[in-house]
Amino acid sequence: MASVCVNDALTDDELRCVLSKLDRDKDKEVFSLVCKRWLHLQSTDRKKLAARAGPHLLGRLAFRFTQIVELDFSQSVSRSFYPGVTDSDLTVIADGFKCLRVLNLHNCKGITDTGLASTGRCLSLLQFLDVSYCRKLSDKGLSAVAQGCHDLRTLHLAGCRLITNESLKQLSKCCRGLEALGLQGCTNITDSGLADLVKGCRKIKTLDINKCSNVGDAGVSSVAKACAYSLKTLKLLDCYKVGNESISSLAQFCKNLETLIIGGCRDISDESIMILAHSCRDSLKSLRMDWCLNISDSSLTCILKQCKNLEALDIGCCEEVTDNAFLDLGRGDVLGLKVLKVSNCPRITVKGIGKVLEKCKSLEYIDVRSLPHVTEVRCTEAGLEFPKCCKVNFSGSLTEPDVLLGYSGLP
Repeated sequence: MASVCVNDALTDDELRCVLSKLDRDKDKEVFSLVCKRWLHLQSTDRKKLAARAGPHLLGRLAFRFTQIVELDFSQSVSRSFYPGVTDSDLTVIADGFKCLRVLNLHNCKGITDTGLASTGRCLSLLQFLDVSYCRKLSDKGLSAVAQGCHDLRTLHLAGCRLITNESLKQLSKCCRGLEALGLQGCTNITDSGLADLVKGCRKIKTLDINKCSNVGDAGVSSVAKACAYSLKTLKLLDCYKVGNESISSLAQFCKNLETLIIGGCRDISDESIMILAHSCRDSLKSLRMDWCLNISDSSLTCILKQCKNLEALDIGCCEEVTDNAFLDLGRGDVLGLKVLKVSNCPRITVKGIGKVLEKCKSLEYIDVRSLPHVTEVRCTEAGLEFPKCCKVNFSGSLTEPDVLLGYSGLP
């Protein structure tokens, strides 16, 4: 029987079907080594690429991988000495990868406004851009992106300290479909900037303004009113000007809020938290309020009783909280918590932790560091039994779950 060449027997579409069955990138690379035809098919089929390359190699990659929609040039902190992608690289990227929708330039410190402007001019389909810790960027570069990338949905600007309210104005005018914005550490952002932002961007689901120390109640209230139906995640870590007015606005307007980080907002007190617990009782899943020094048993008990879908809670350094916050839970109060942090709450004892364990069978991580009355020995003596899958942090030796850190990137 005569042999049949697979290239003669199968069409391009049939070979692409074979390629689609390969899950691992390594297997797809092996596929491309068979012959030039298979190499071409694999190259034009590839959608994602992570690389470190200069302008010459980037040009060759653009010629080979014509359908790339996602490029990742992000750098880890360990490579902080290396500038990463430069302006000349960005020019090649913008000219060569016209289908690009996702561009990750996290920690590429060599980028300036000049390079970013080429992105705005050429990549009109861009939906996701991460330029966190590209510290040379200013409003000029971000304005060019806003004006050229009208379909932008997610923008990470953490650590870009030169960014001001002007960038938010441009986003409001040009990027009305924006859903996620990260501004962590952008200390030039103020209440008026947030008010301008939400005049046009009313679909924001995630807003990270951690450590934006010039944001206060007026700015947060503007966001709450404008994005009432969309807002699900709000991060306000160490925004010390934020107080009860912000929490009351969130309670009044944002019924779908799932994640709230208010750690370090020391003016927030029981009254507003209790209103929030009632308003967001069906939606709230993660609440971080460490160092909220005016929080006491009454609001904590209210949260535990009403927020039945709460999975992560941080009350670290809330010194007014006592065992009573947990002891006041009734028979029908079953907790769904997976993560609980009560470190540095000196009035919580083994008795309170025992009540938590009685009410919460799904616990995966509990932080009891620096509790003078809660030690490993005392827990054993009291006969406390933690769930088998639960990691107990007595001394700080375990990695904390990212869900409560407040520094992680946007989705």
